[in-house]
Amino acid sequence: MSIPLSERMRPEKFEEMVGQQHLIGPGSSLRKAYQSGHPFSLILWGPPGTGKTTLAGVLAKEAGYSFRSFSAVTSGVKDLREVVAEAEKSFALTGKPTILFVDEIHRFNKAQQDGFLPYVEKGVIVLVGATTQNPSFEIIPPLLSRARVLTLRSLEREELREILERAINDRESGLGSLGLKVEPAALDYLVDLSGGDARVALNNLESAAYHVMEKETPALLDVAALEEALTKKALPYDKAGEEHYNLISAFHKSLRGSDAHASLYWLYRMVMAGEDPLFICRRMIRFASEDIGMADPQALQQALAAFDAWEKVGPPEAELALAQAAVYLASAPKSNALYMAEKGVKAEIESSGGLPVPLHIRNAPTRLMKQLGYSKGYLYPHNYPNGWVDQEYLPEKIRGRAFYKPSDRGFERAIRQKMAELERKRKPKKPES
Repeated sequence: MSIPLSERMRPEKFEEMVGQQHLIGPGSSLRKAYQSGHPFSLILWGPPGTGKTTLAGVLAKEAGYSFRSFSAVTSGVKDLREVVAEAEKSFALTGKPTILFVDEIHRFNKAQQDGFLPYVEKGVIVLVGATTQNPSFEIIPPLLSRARVLTLRSLEREELREILERAINDRESGLGSLGLKVEPAALDYLVDLSGGDARVALNNLESAAYHVMEKETPALLDVAALEEALTKKALPYDKAGEEHYNLISAFHKSLRGSDAHASLYWLYRMVMAGEDPLFICRRMIRFASEDIGMADPQALQQALAAFDAWEKVGPPEAELALAQAAVYLASAPKSNALYMAEKGVKAEIESSGGLPVPLHIRNAPTRLMKQLGYSKGYLYPHNYPNGWVDQEYLPEKIRGRAFYKPSDRGFERAIRQKMAELERKRKPKKPES
């Protein structure tokens, strides 16, 4: 079958669902409301593979309402408008709302989430959003106030075993017709690999099953066969785990190394794995100042524009804006002069403390301050040729300290030349004796 095992085994009734009994058990308020035809909007919050998509489909069938599934990852504003237009037509004909399931709703920006509000309020749609992220941070307050947040728990080991055993024995939708024998240790191994994700467990089972079917009949699935079959298994992406930091590090270092190809690769590795694009944008903003700085002042504008594009447009269209910014940053001349200047200034302040502001550059809004010498002797640069005059601005104790040392790359070359020119004017060479 071309349809994945995880999709074929998807439950269609409450009774077929494994896990989440705290939400859907007999007598639960959620179950009663939907079975009686009184659905309400929901935000389903839980780890991957816990049944968010499945629960949304079951709820729609139990309520007897039209159901549309929509992904915030692969769909854009145009798709959303089409879905809502269909829901309005259906509502006008039947008086019943469409249950609209939005997978990974946190991937929509604030403006896109705002777009659901009028249709939820009018009863045209019952919104069921699924997210792996904390709704308090990722879902706009107006939507949260109109929806009930339900927390789905990671599946227990026994629940995952039950799901796998069903798939192994089911002759109609599962692997029962293959005559596959699975050792108990192999089942435990599949559970361990799944990370609590039923979809991962079923996909791994299917891959391994067809792998051993090609090699022997009758097929025996043991731990050794699993290890051989799943050597290329894609591990789950944990935003708080090691791989999260490995990927962002690889991206940052590829940008710093001026490798546009690698930068794009690591960028899309993160985007396609579900990383928050705004996290990536923030890193590019930091990179633009830390690793490019004044060598190309436009780099910061490019990074900020990518952030703004994601906020205004969202996925998938705005992914290209991130790619544009990444290529620009990778291709720009590099300099860490600003970063080193920041470190030097902070170290000096920590060492010397709060040195007094020189009197001549202090503010003097009152007569008393002027009598005390505030602002006395200040030279107004605009009154001098080229808008510059030799004058001290640092505290007396650290006069002459150089914090910012521009490189000779990109626009910093011009800055360096200008600073050198001013330095020559400030400190003319004394005639040799």
